[in-house]
Amino acid sequence: MNSDNLGYVLREFAERPLPSRRPRELALPTDSGKVVGLAGLRRTGKTFLFFDTIAGLVARGVDRRRIVYLSFEDDRLQPISPGQFDLILRGVREVFPGAPTGRLYIFLDEVQNAPGWERWVRRVADTEDASIFVTGSSSRVLTRDLASALRGRSKTFEVFPLSFREFLAFRGIEAVPHSARSDSQVRSALEQYLTWGGFPEVATAEAAMRPLILEEYASVMLLRDLVERHAIRNEPLMRALLRHCYRNTASFLSLSKLHRDFTSLGFLVSKNTLFDYMAMLEEAGLVFLLPKHERSLRKQAHNPKKLHVADTGLVSAFKAGTGLDAGHRLETAVFLECRRRQRAWHYHSNGGDIDLCDAEGRTFFNSCWSLTEADAVSRERRNMESAATRLPAASGRLLYHEYAPELLATVPGAQPAWRWLLEPDGGP
Repeated sequence: MNSDNLGYVLREFAERPLPSRRPRELALPTDSGKVVGLAGLRRTGKTFLFFDTIAGLVARGVDRRRIVYLSFEDDRLQPISPGQFDLILRGVREVFPGAPTGRLYIFLDEVQNAPGWERWVRRVADTEDASIFVTGSSSRVLTRDLASALRGRSKTFEVFPLSFREFLAFRGIEAVPHSARSDSQVRSALEQYLTWGGFPEVATAEAAMRPLILEEYASVMLLRDLVERHAIRNEPLMRALLRHCYRNTASFLSLSKLHRDFTSLGFLVSKNTLFDYMAMLEEAGLVFLLPKHERSLRKQAHNPKKLHVADTGLVSAFKAGTGLDAGHRLETAVFLECRRRQRAWHYHSNGGDIDLCDAEGRTFFNSCWSLTEADAVSRERRNMESAATRLPAASGRLLYHEYAPELLATVPGAQPAWRWLLEPDGGP
């Protein structure tokens, strides 16, 4: 990192207006005494959460010269070596010699591109009057590195694409209680949300641009967050695995079966390689793997995982096809909303399917796109009754989109998915 370039970057940020932003539900603590981490996919809005936090600091009277924002995707800061981080504090003092004294607020964006960042952050957190914020595109790596380096002095938040509530706000749609017109508008918006997902840029883009934006995101995530980061030599295999995952969201994943399928397609791949590639997808936050609800960890390990993808809009972008069952997309949207609230979720499948249950067995969810046919209603009623028997202390919901009023009353715990997705606590 060149000190002159750093000086230009520091002054440029201090003098330019903050970009326009739309509010998100997540608000970052600014003086908690902990290093705050934001982890999540690219383009989910981590940088704009930074800018929103910075705007709040400025509104409180913090001088812009006491606020440092650096993106390590800025070519002017590359390459950077671990020994060059001290240039940041030195640069602030040199560029702004007349700045008022007081706490420094340091925002470091995409720190995975800056090797050795965690040791420097720990030292600054220990020795300087500074609040530090970092983002990274790998949830597991960022959380692990912060926890290892700071030993309890960090807090990491996962940043997801827009929730359905945020999606409506970005679209300027208000859910009006007891209004049939509003209900219809929100139901239609849910179908759009499941089709195009929750990336902020996509939510506000023209219809013709949405698939193009998502295809660009998919390409960047594949190349930057997987192939380049892990030096993957078999890019066609990783691309095929990613496509498989997005074609089969809300489905069970068996690596043995997947290995046989890929071998039959002509891929020369071992089970261990597939296992490693799946771990990379999970580490990047592109997929989530739910274990079966079992008391025994050994039994959990011997059962297949249930797969969910990070955003339903990316399904089409990864060329998985647009005809994926809407029920699978709905189940994944329900999972993502639950994951925003709590990290640990399982599935249950002994004597009846439960899409999601918490680790303690206090809450469970099933979802079904359509409750218009008697067979579907009968199946879902049996599943809900079975779940109530096996988890007697739990409260549960069956979330649906289409329904027949005369059949709906026979299903316990049934609620429109759109209405539940709008509940601020996401609970049963």
